[in-house]
Amino acid sequence: MVLSIEQVNKSFGANVVLQDITAKIEDNDRIGLIGVNGAGKSTLLNLIVGDLHPDTGVISIANGATIGFLRQNSGLSSENTIWEEMRSVFQPISEMEQRLRRLEQEMAGLNIDHEGNTYRALAEEYAVLDERFSKAEGYLVDVKIRTILNGMGFSDKPVETIIHTLSGGEKTRLALAKLLLEQPTLLILDEPTNHLDFKTLTWLEDYLSGYRGALLLVSHDRYFLDKLVSGIWEVERHKLGTYKGNYSKYIVLKRERRDRQQKEYDLQQQEIAAMEDFVARNLVRASTTKRAQSRIAALERMERVEKPQGDLKTARLSFSYDREPVKDVLLVENLSLSVGEEPNRKRLASGINLHVERGSKIAIIGANGVGKSSFLKAILKQIPIDSGAFYWGKNVKIAYYEQELKGLNPNHTALEEMWSRYPQMTEHDIRSILGSVLLTGEAVYKRVSVLSGGEKAKLAFAILMLQHGNVLLLDEPTNHLDLPSKEVLEEALQEYEGTLLMVSHDRYMLNKIPDFIIEFTGIGVETYKGGYDDYFAEKDRRRAKAAVQQQVQASVSAKAVSSGGYRTRQQKNEEVKRRQRLKDLETRIAEKESQIQQLEQEITLPEIYENYILMGEKCKELEEKRQNLSLIMEEWVQLSE
Repeated sequence: MVLSIEQVNKSFGANVVLQDITAKIEDNDRIGLIGVNGAGKSTLLNLIVGDLHPDTGVISIANGATIGFLRQNSGLSSENTIWEEMRSVFQPISEMEQRLRRLEQEMAGLNIDHEGNTYRALAEEYAVLDERFSKAEGYLVDVKIRTILNGMGFSDKPVETIIHTLSGGEKTRLALAKLLLEQPTLLILDEPTNHLDFKTLTWLEDYLSGYRGALLLVSHDRYFLDKLVSGIWEVERHKLGTYKGNYSKYIVLKRERRDRQQKEYDLQQQEIAAMEDFVARNLVRASTTKRAQSRIAALERMERVEKPQGDLKTARLSFSYDREPVKDVLLVENLSLSVGEEPNRKRLASGINLHVERGSKIAIIGANGVGKSSFLKAILKQIPIDSGAFYWGKNVKIAYYEQELKGLNPNHTALEEMWSRYPQMTEHDIRSILGSVLLTGEAVYKRVSVLSGGEKAKLAFAILMLQHGNVLLLDEPTNHLDLPSKEVLEEALQEYEGTLLMVSHDRYMLNKIPDFIIEFTGIGVETYKGGYDDYFAEKDRRRAKAAVQQQVQASVSAKAVSSGGYRTRQQKNEEVKRRQRLKDLETRIAEKESQIQQLEQEITLPEIYENYILMGEKCKELEEKRQNLSLIMEEWVQLSE
């Protein structure tokens, strides 16, 4: 067992946050922690890591266990370079390595004939330390660091980069990379997917699937939870409910649990009603008084089944439109986009061609920085385009949801923000709309500047509903929403009969809503029919097909050449030289591979790996031969194309 939580209670003044929380995490458990915004998830995490203390109850951590905690939107802040920061994780190993190097220098400077005793003492220390270093995987440290950095999207970032110059998202990803290198016994991640593109997210999921410790993941990414967790903790109404399985299984189990509890409650209520009726009819009759009194005693002893509470109140979203557009809603022709000012202007995307028909539901995906959000702003004429054109059809009425929510006036209250846009509406009607997105009571008098991200999002959706657009442009609409709100939004978008164009990283939603997925590649777009899983499968199929076509083309070219398909004598001579060079390279490749294989076998021999100096020489030789082989292979590939 890694973590034990027993009868924990936590309040802040009169506000009860957690009540009678009991749970445990075993070795290698994968737990997803969920709950609506404000339910108490952060409080529970802070209790686990010791930043808060329970009012009553006990939280126990196994002896020797370590906890790593990535807070939501937190990041590294350091004057170190990326490499220095990652290397700091392995400080004890680095110290051992430095001591080994010093011992090597000291031994190299001794005269064995005259200083034999000193040399032997140093050699003994060296042998012991080298064994410790090997067991600690000291020789793999650099490999581990580069693997994690590449996986977390830093392959193109120089390791000499000073951390404080990174963006907020990069600092968060780097903080996660450092935690992965530390490999704590219990890894706690609070919304780790916020700043990750699909490529990095896929790598992280694969890495965490093989993580050698326990995981506690707080996430609104249902796809992520489905793929990784084997248990769900749900904080609801101050209590903690536990379920076996991933998120999709949790939904089923919760419904079954509630139905079962309701059935047990109803049956008991029927039993109670029957017993109370018997008592009422027989208590005063002498012949049945004792039986009635027995029923009273049974009622008093009965352990009452708690009446199941219904689902928490959720927002109500509904999108409608008041006029029908033409069939061809949007046509985009060879559009190019850039950002920034000269001379630092940066090209985002080019060659964007898109045809959107009435009623289509299209999701736009792509790597971070490829121009997805800029594209929406461009077709709204909020930013200029470099080249190309776009045309909106007649009767199009656009309703736009902005990812950053910058369109909201920070000085307005929620009520004022609505009223400023719809002055003809009564306060009662506005409050009714705000109430439908769960902005009620004092919340309507909060200034936008102090609203949470989720509250701002709900206000934006309230405004969106009143716009009655026949085209919805949504930029990351699920970013600030808790799980119940995401499900409400999905339902509303599924029922919406207008045209939808949305940018999203929410793979769960991408599987449910779009008819088509459009991937921005930077040099054009690729279209895929269906949802995210369909897109992923089709992308793999296209890669495989392209690889086959490339092989076929290479084969055709080779046949053309072998049949004498040369245009000039010079081409023929060049081809003869190319083929001869390929043959020479293939011979060298075979030789190098044989030499590398032999060296790899040698370094496993005790007489080699127990002699550090000889081992070092062999490793150096092996690395040189591998680099040489890599260069030869590069030339071979170029000549083979």
